[in-house]
Amino acid sequence: MKSKLALYGFNNLTKSLSFNIYDVCYAETERDKRDYIEYIDEQYNSDRLTGILCKVADIIGANILNISKQDYEPQGASVNVLIAEGPLPPHEIDETCNQGKLNGILLPKQTVHAHLDKSHISVHTYPEHHPDNAISTFRVDIDVSTCGKISPLNALDFLIRSFDSDIITIDYRVRGFTRDIYGKKYYIDHEIKSIQDYIDDSILRKYDAIDINVYQSNTFHTKMLIREINLDDYLFNQDADELPHDKRLEITDSLHKEMIEIFSGMNVYD
Repeated sequence: MKSKLALYGFNNLTKSLSFNIYDVCYAETERDKRDYIEYIDEQYNSDRLTGILCKVADIIGANILNISKQDYEPQGASVNVLIAEGPLPPHEIDETCNQGKLNGILLPKQTVHAHLDKSHISVHTYPEHHPDNAISTFRVDIDVSTCGKISPLNALDFLIRSFDSDIITIDYRVRGFTRDIYGKKYYIDHEIKSIQDYIDDSILRKYDAIDINVYQSNTFHTKMLIREINLDDYLFNQDADELPHDKRLEITDSLHKEMIEIFSGMNVYD
């Protein structure tokens, strides 16, 4: 397919990227578990997540129309960014849109999307811990949906580096069709064999990755699992050097099993 396609009207293809990561941690005591959740909530509050999504919009070349954000009790946060492929004339912008300007407290009417333009970016966080063992996890779900020429795939490296990503699941779908100037329908406007082609090699070397792709329906799926566990990166309020050798092996094994189950999407070791 030619890189430049002469279209009849607007590019009506919808490109949707679902980016899901898990960060796994070993927090041994009840106090450590609570502190881990509080730490994650502070590190990834709605303000920081808003900054990440605004950077995503900048990377893919989108213009921000509106931002709504919320921190939740007891934990978690959500941010939704309404974007457009190009800048809109001032008279076309809904007066309730904040255009990414989050100074002060937003009024209720500014935190509700009455409609979506054509594209949006959203993020939700889910910190949690196991009731009986020392494993805690932090999940992030990010959805980037665009119409037109801009592609959410261009933000993958930035998203992976923005979080401590032990397990990554990525889904990419192209839906709808657009027409060229002769009326011929195109169901995709770019070549793609794997999501991995859009991830930097320095990142891929750190993970084991598998693809499940359905080319006939323009659906692409990649799962990634961190290859090496450096125990100091996973202990909360503990130093690996202070632990006995057998305890380090036990903790590493429990972390590895948790990651394998999340990566597999099933209970393997019950």
